[in-house]
Amino acid sequence: MIIDVESTTAIVRTASRSRYIPWRATIMTASKNDFEITKTEEEWRKILTPEQFNVLRKHGTERSYTSPLDKQYAKGTYVCAGCELPLFSSDTKFNSGTGWPSFFSPIEGAIGTSVDRSFFMTRIEVHCCRCGGHLGHVFEDGPAPTGQRYCMNGAALKFIPG
Repeated sequence: MIIDVESTTAIVRTASRSRYIPWRATIMTASKNDFEITKTEEEWRKILTPEQFNVLRKHGTERSYTSPLDKQYAKGTYVCAGCELPLFSSDTKFNSGTGWPSFFSPIEGAIGTSVDRSFFMTRIEVHCCRCGGHLGHVFEDGPAPTGQRYCMNGAALKFIPG
């Protein structure tokens, strides 16, 4: 399902009901087979650290303030730790005070989003468009010019200087 949204409210329809979610982007949901890079669980375990595997493949969340990328502000590109797709430019990184690397805008076409209803709340989950790896969540409390805060798990990212 893809819903292009130009207003600040999206209607997300599921099999059982419709739900209004404040949002200004494209909401995408995809099955595990919709990604360019697919691997078995065993293959992912061989190439990822245990923490990367937990975050990228099991939708885990690293503890806040534990990633060295949270305070990384050098010029460069943040890529997916699973497939190295460029996701965020350092030009869009900001200190959100949350303890996770935060950005106000992704590289165009690099991420997908889906509705996450875990832990008794509704959030927008962010994943890599190439491998489907879970990256974090996006919130509507970020700085200008987008007003969005892409709150990413540092374990899901690699920093490439430049």
